[in-house]
Amino acid sequence: MAYATGVKPQSGTIDRIYAWREQRGAGFIMAAPHCHPYFELYCVEGGACSFFTGENVYELREGDFLLIPPQVFHYTRYPTDCRRCDIFFREGDLAEGVKKVLPQGAEFLGQVRLFRVPEAYRGQVGGIIERMAREEKIADERSAPMLCALLNELFLLCSRECDFLQMPEKIHTTDMPIVRAAQFIGENYAEDISTEDIAAAAGYSPNYLCRRFREAAGIGVHEYLVFIRLQHAALELLSTDHSVTEIALRCGFSGGNYFKDAFKRRYGVTPREYRK
Repeated sequence: MAYATGVKPQSGTIDRIYAWREQRGAGFIMAAPHCHPYFELYCVEGGACSFFTGENVYELREGDFLLIPPQVFHYTRYPTDCRRCDIFFREGDLAEGVKKVLPQGAEFLGQVRLFRVPEAYRGQVGGIIERMAREEKIADERSAPMLCALLNELFLLCSRECDFLQMPEKIHTTDMPIVRAAQFIGENYAEDISTEDIAAAAGYSPNYLCRRFREAAGIGVHEYLVFIRLQHAALELLSTDHSVTEIALRCGFSGGNYFKDAFKRRYGVTPREYRK
């Protein structure tokens, strides 16, 4: 790792804006997909990476921004070196006037968004990010409002100058059998499906599918299946009053104990604690 500067949130909630710059070396592997209850603006300052969220994989490069809303699972892999800055914030940190000028207004914040800074404006945008990282180092009583002002300036500049890209509905890769595998999992996660079933949908042998899927998505087939099941389970915990066991069965888990263990590994808390 060449550098890591700034402060990264350590708790489940945040009370201010955070700016975290870091370089990942080629081949770095994240421990597991994760999500958090605040927004993340992922800015690629140099190099490239593959960003995995839901059923999509986005190949990001210098000048790309990816906005991840709260409670959206995501995972990153690094086939090459990548310098990035993560900006963590709450919806209330953006002024109403800023939200109004974003594409689709306030609805812009409701889903994953990909936008790209034209090369001519990367110096100007990079300057704002540099100033945000500097405020993290200063860390005095003016830093929190300064970070808020800079975040709003960043979104205003991006709304004026950036190219906002159409997001694909499904996993983004040129390997169509992998797309079919991801779609099959997304449509059948609640059923008792096996790697053989997924491979048949993709038109690959099970062993070949496992290898190709990991190469394309940076995660194994079974891990992805559990990932999708947990994502749906987390949403049900927050939006329904079904019991934990009911949710486990509705989301394809064979039993409550396995579900609880898998959930705690991903979220760091039990399903009941997460619901609270």
